[in-house]
Amino acid sequence: MSDGFVWLTIFVLSVFVGIEVISKVSSTLHTPLMSGANAIHGIILLGAVLVTGSSDDTAVLVVGLIAIVLAAVNLVGGFVVTDRMLQMFSRKKPAKRQEAGR
Repeated sequence: MSDGFVWLTIFVLSVFVGIEVISKVSSTLHTPLMSGANAIHGIILLGAVLVTGSSDDTAVLVVGLIAIVLAAVNLVGGFVVTDRMLQMFSRKKPAKRQEAGR
């Protein structure tokens, strides 16, 4: 068997496992899991930068650049989603009342 077929099989199986795992998570656990996922995506971004930086092959550089862009977008998007979810649980400050006649 070729290495490409093995990697494609691993990728497809990991997609199915990821979908099954994520769909079973209750909504109260999403915020802590997002924080953990953000840490993992930071490590993935660092790894993509290191591997891409040490490569001389053009194909590896292109795939590495794509990996860096996708990991960065995923990392930033995770922080944005986590921030929005945490804002749902924070208390809103009461609006200041303006004095009449001023």
